[in-house]
Amino acid sequence: MRILVVEDDAVLAAALTRALTQSAYTVDLVANGEDANRSLGSTAYDLVVLDIALPGLDGLSVLRRLRDRRSQVPVLILTARDTLEDRVAGLDLGADDYMTKPFDLPEFEARARALIRRGNYTSGASLTHGRLRFDSAARRLFHDEQPIELSMRELTVIELLLSRQGRVVSKEQMIDRLFGWGDEVGSNAIEVYVHRVRKKLEPFGVDIRTVRGMGYLLDKVDERV
Repeated sequence: MRILVVEDDAVLAAALTRALTQSAYTVDLVANGEDANRSLGSTAYDLVVLDIALPGLDGLSVLRRLRDRRSQVPVLILTARDTLEDRVAGLDLGADDYMTKPFDLPEFEARARALIRRGNYTSGASLTHGRLRFDSAARRLFHDEQPIELSMRELTVIELLLSRQGRVVSKEQMIDRLFGWGDEVGSNAIEVYVHRVRKKLEPFGVDIRTVRGMGYLLDKVDERV
């Protein structure tokens, strides 16, 4: 899951990014409306956390342009304004939720999860492959409803492979989902994460096949396991 945080308050932005990253999300951070608009035009996100009072292009203008492009990505607006007119304006433009600063991080995290979960329901909140089930909202992987413990990025690897069953997932696609803009990516980083996931899935008869020169593909499940 990839989230765009648009917030020009450096302290708040750092706190939001840290909270979301600890909850196993990949987070991109921008501090102005122009950068947000460019990011939303080129990258697919599962949630946008959008401040209204931004330098340059304000948050409502970013939201208007986003919805004009027919994007349905959930948007959580953050603002220091608490007037009815401001709330109505944001909701009328297509915001999905609204939080007034200051707010508690646990409530923010709960609202973010709810919006992502709501968005997942439109395409199915669970991804399955044989007896594997990935709960997109809870970000947990199960085999016969028994949890399989994976790290944040390992979960992203299996989520991406499950969401594109029957198609090869390239290294570039994995890098885009696993790493934010500020992350340093080693030359063999993807191989390392795929290897870890492969080892953890082997006992369940699931294999991640390397397609030379192209990427990775989930093989058929051994239903006997």
